[in-house]
Amino acid sequence: MYIRFKALLDFLSALLILAIVSPILLVLTIVLFIQNNGHPFFQQKRPGYQERPFYLTKFKSMTDERDANGQFLPDNERLTPVGAFVRKSSLDELPQLFNVLKGEMSIVGPRPLLFKYIPLYSPEQRRRHNVKPGITGWAQVNGRNSISWKRKFELDVYYVDHQSFWLDIKILWLTMQKVIQREGVNQSAERPMQPFNGNN
Repeated sequence: MYIRFKALLDFLSALLILAIVSPILLVLTIVLFIQNNGHPFFQQKRPGYQERPFYLTKFKSMTDERDANGQFLPDNERLTPVGAFVRKSSLDELPQLFNVLKGEMSIVGPRPLLFKYIPLYSPEQRRRHNVKPGITGWAQVNGRNSISWKRKFELDVYYVDHQSFWLDIKILWLTMQKVIQREGVNQSAERPMQPFNGNN
C-alpha cells in the first residue's frame, strides 16, 4: 500500500523542502555560477528505476581545470573552498530534489551509481534497481563511505525487500543526524572512495 503512495509523498516532500531551502539554493547557484564560469551544476547520466537512464543533478564542487595534455587535474586541486563546504555539509545534494519532482528519484532509496558498474553486479546486487534511486538510503545511514561496496549493496537490497513508511522515516531521521555530525564521510577529494571493480 505504501509503495503506491510513495511517489506522491516524494513529490510533496520535495516541493516543501525546496520552498524552505530556496534562499540557500539561490545563493549557492549564484556563487557557483560565478566560480565555475557559468556552470553551477554537475549533471551525469545514471541508471534509475529498472536501469532507465536519467541525468543526476548536483551542485558543482570542482572546477574543470586541465593540465597541458588536456586531462583533468587531480580532484584535490580542482576542489574549491566553496565546493568543499557544500560537500561537507551535503548541500551539493539539494538539486536532486528536482530529480524527485520529475519522478526520476525518490527521497529515500539506493544511491544512483554509474552505468559502468552494472555489468559488474551479481544478480542479487542488481536488484537495487528494482526501486527508484534516492537522495539518501539505508546504506548511507549505516556507514556511507566507511563501508565496503559489498556491504553497501547488501543494505541496498535489504531496503528493496523491506521498504516501508516507518523505515523511510527512520532513514530520514538518521540522515539528519549524520549530516549534522558529519559521520561516515571519511572519503574526500584527498582520499576518494575506490571505484567498484566487482570484487569489493
